[in-house]
Amino acid sequence: MIEILHSERFRDKAPYEIYATLLDEGHYFCSIRTMYRILSTYHGSVTERRRIVSRSHYVKPELMATASNQLWSWDITKLKGPEKWTYFHLYVIMDVFSRYVVGWMVAHREQDALAKRLIEETCVKQNIEPGQLTIHADRGSSMKSKAVAHLLADLGVTKTHSRPYQSNDNPFSEAQFKTLKYCPDFPERFGSIHDARSFSHPFFNWYNNEHRHSGIALMTPAQVHYGLAHQVRQCRALTLNEAFSRHPERFKGELPKPPSLPETVWINKPSPVIPGV
Repeated sequence: MIEILHSERFRDKAPYEIYATLLDEGHYFCSIRTMYRILSTYHGSVTERRRIVSRSHYVKPELMATASNQLWSWDITKLKGPEKWTYFHLYVIMDVFSRYVVGWMVAHREQDALAKRLIEETCVKQNIEPGQLTIHADRGSSMKSKAVAHLLADLGVTKTHSRPYQSNDNPFSEAQFKTLKYCPDFPERFGSIHDARSFSHPFFNWYNNEHRHSGIALMTPAQVHYGLAHQVRQCRALTLNEAFSRHPERFKGELPKPPSLPETVWINKPSPVIPGV
């Protein structure tokens, strides 16, 4: 029975398959339960016998930024076109620390050549030096393409990717797309690619220069990206000091302070190490 179970013909099959096959051929040697018992007795345990695909182990990305142009996140989302099953593709590159959209483009299709061009132009516009930047994306075809990988290597930019089916590994791009699509003026469909671009221009201008973001101390992405956050916070503090001096009872006697800009921003912040655990 051991020879049959480990033969070339049956070594990748489960005992119930072996039992049924032999029975169909007019042979009965033992029950299915006995086959399992034999495997357990002579091999210590019963394991998976079938040929199964070996999945790669993906490490959770843990990325940190302490200033602008250290860590970018980029992604592509679909915008509905004039007819059913027609789409335009919006490419967006965002600085993770400041939430500033450093580059965007609307195109007819998702293509690695277009992604390469946008990334290259954005790096030039932001004066990115070799070794300065990490750029993070999900595992889409354009993100993993050789053309983009070669460009980033030439520019001295480190690339990282999300784990498969883990939207939380690219949270900043996902949140930005949600802000876009929940905008009151966002249409159900765009009549043409020119309509999509005409909508995107004022939206990203608003997002970068007017939108007060809760994750960056209620400042605009442009204020943080271009180093104006400290000045803005000082002005806010003066205003609050004046309000406190006029009506301290409104603040229960405690001097109010404007929120501070986070010193670090993480994609998947590591869990704290507990001593002795």
